[in-house]
Amino acid sequence: MQHYFVWDANPILFSFGPFHIYWYGLLFATAILVGLEFMKRVYKIEGKDESSIEPLFLYAVVGIVIGARLAHCFFYDPDYYMAHPMKIFAVWEGGLASHGGGAGVLIGLYYGCKKYKVDFMWLIDRLVIPTALFGFFVRMGNFMNSEILGKPTDVPWAIIFARVDNLPRHPAQLYEGFSYLIIFFILLYVYKNYINKVKKGFMLGLFLVLIFTVRFVVEFVKVRQADYSLGIDLTTGQLLSIPFLIAGIILLIRSRKK
Repeated sequence: MQHYFVWDANPILFSFGPFHIYWYGLLFATAILVGLEFMKRVYKIEGKDESSIEPLFLYAVVGIVIGARLAHCFFYDPDYYMAHPMKIFAVWEGGLASHGGGAGVLIGLYYGCKKYKVDFMWLIDRLVIPTALFGFFVRMGNFMNSEILGKPTDVPWAIIFARVDNLPRHPAQLYEGFSYLIIFFILLYVYKNYINKVKKGFMLGLFLVLIFTVRFVVEFVKVRQADYSLGIDLTTGQLLSIPFLIAGIILLIRSRKK
C-alpha cells in the first residue's frame, strides 16, 4: 500500500486571546516587504529618485489586494460573498485571485505613476520580478491553509490534507508556488543581463506569458474553485488566464518589432 505524506498544519501561527495571527497573513506581509526592499535596490542601482518608491508601492499593494480579493469573491464564489458581504474584507482567511491582483496592480500603478510622474512601463518591467516572488509566498500561504487543493491522485508525491479529507491529492499550491519561484529567478537573470538590451514591455510580456501559462496548466490538476459550472471543459481560472496570456504575447511581439 502506498504511503503518502500527511499535511495537518495549523493555519494559525499564534493567538492573543480572540485575535489570531495566520501563516497566510505573515507570508503575505513578508512578500510585500521583500518586494519593497527589492524595488529600493533597483532604484538605487539605476540612479532613480527614491522619493516615489513607498507611495507607488502603496498604490501597488492596494491594487493587488482589492483586485485579487474582488476577483476571488465575484468570479469564484459570488453566491457566498453576496450572502456574507462582510467576509469580503477577511483577506487574512485566504482567497485572492491572481488574475484580479494582476489587473488591480496595473490600474493602481497607472494612476500612481501619473501622479508622481514616473515612467509606467519602466516601473512595471521591474516590478514584475518581485511580483513573481509575491506569488510564491501567497501559494505557500495557501499551502499552510490547506486550500487551493489539487485533484485526488495516486502519484508518489501526492499529499493528504488531513484538515480537509483523507484523499491523496496533487499539491497544486506547491506546483504553482515553486513554478513562480523559478520564474522569479528567470526574470531576475534577464534583468541583470539584458535589461538594457530589451525594449520596454518585454519584461512585462515575459512575466505574463510565464505566470499565466503555469496557471493555465496547473488548473488541469486543481479542484474547481468556482462554486458554479461553466458547462465547458475549461475552468474559470483558465478562462481568466487567456486574456493575460494574449496580452503577454502581444507585448513580446511588439518589443521584438521595436
